Amino acid sequence: MSRVLLTGATGLIGGHLLRMLIEAPQVSHITAATRRPLPAMNKVTNPHDPQLSDALTQLTEPLDTVFCCLGTTMKEAGSKEAFVLADYTLVVDTAITAQRLGAKHMLVVSAIGANSKSPFFYNRVKGEMEEALIAQDWPRLTIARPSMLLGHRESQRFNESLFAPLFKIMPGKWKSIEARDVAKAMLREALNPSREGVNILDSRQLREIAKAP
Repeated sequence: MSRVLLTGATGLIGGHLLRMLIEAPQVSHITAATRRPLPAMNKVTNPHDPQLSDALTQLTEPLDTVFCCLGTTMKEAGSKEAFVLADYTLVVDTAITAQRLGAKHMLVVSAIGANSKSPFFYNRVKGEMEEALIAQDWPRLTIARPSMLLGHRESQRFNESLFAPLFKIMPGKWKSIEARDVAKAMLREALNPSREGVNILDSRQLREIAKAP
C-alpha cells in the first residue's frame, strides 16, 4: 500500500485517517482530493475543487489503494438530491477514478443499516452505494458499517448529541464507536487485508481490529 487516494479527508473519520496515513511508513504518497484546500502536509498532494468530481478528474498518477470517508446527513445536505450526490455519486466517482489509476483495494465508510431495499431513505442510499461498488468487482472491497460515531466535530449533530448516551450502552454492532477506531481499523485492513473480495465490517468488528495488538 504505497500510493493512496483519500476522499472525505475533512470529515470526522477522514481527518483521523489522513493523519494516520501520513505517519504510516508503508505509505509513500497520499492524494487527498477535497472541495476546499487543505494545509500543506508531508506526503500529501491536495487537488481541490468545489466540485469534487472535477478534482478527481485531474488525477493521473497510479494508485494502489483508495479510502473513501465521504458522508453527510439529510440536514447538512439540505435536500435528497444533495444527499445522493455526497453519499452515492461522489463515492462512486471516487471508486471509478481509483480503478482508472490501478487501485486494487477500496475501503469505504458506509453505515449500520445500509440496505438498498430499506424503507428509510438514508439506509437505502447507503445500500445502493454499496451495491454499486460491489458491481465494480474490486479484487478487495472493505465496507465499514459503523454505528453512531463518537468524536469531536466543529458543529455537533443534534441527533448524535441526543442519542449518544443510549448508543454507548447498546450491545454488539449497535454500540457507538470512536471515529479514530474506524480510521485505525480501515488502515489496518489496508495494510493486512483479512480476505479477498468483499469484506463488510460492523462496529464490533471494527473495534476488535482497532484494539488488536
